[in-house]
Amino acid sequence: MIVTVTGKHIEMTDAIRAHAEEKVEKLPRYYNSISQIEVILEGNEGGMQGVEILVHAEHNDLLVAKETGTDTYTCIDAAVHKMERQLRKAKEKQRGHKAASASKVAEIESASQVPEEGAA
Repeated sequence: MIVTVTGKHIEMTDAIRAHAEEKVEKLPRYYNSISQIEVILEGNEGGMQGVEILVHAEHNDLLVAKETGTDTYTCIDAAVHKMERQLRKAKEKQRGHKAASASKVAEIESASQVPEEGAA
């Protein structure tokens, strides 16, 4: 998994970079098919900070979480939290489709079984 932390119009300190990397390193526990994570920190006029997290997963899935606020660390935490929810939902959806198809197969198999002769 590749993690990229980029800053636009913001002074990127080692502490901010380390905090962002530490937080996003935990994301694969929610969705194990992540190939790349991009964290983009953006400073705006007026003291507002923006954080955008892009997660590239298998099958060209792209998940995006954005957060804007006054504190960079708080924005990183909130954006990671949003991404965790998205990844959990994607994983549940993926598992739900597999479980639904497996239950349909079981229903079809049980419906197609013919009772044995002599069993009454």
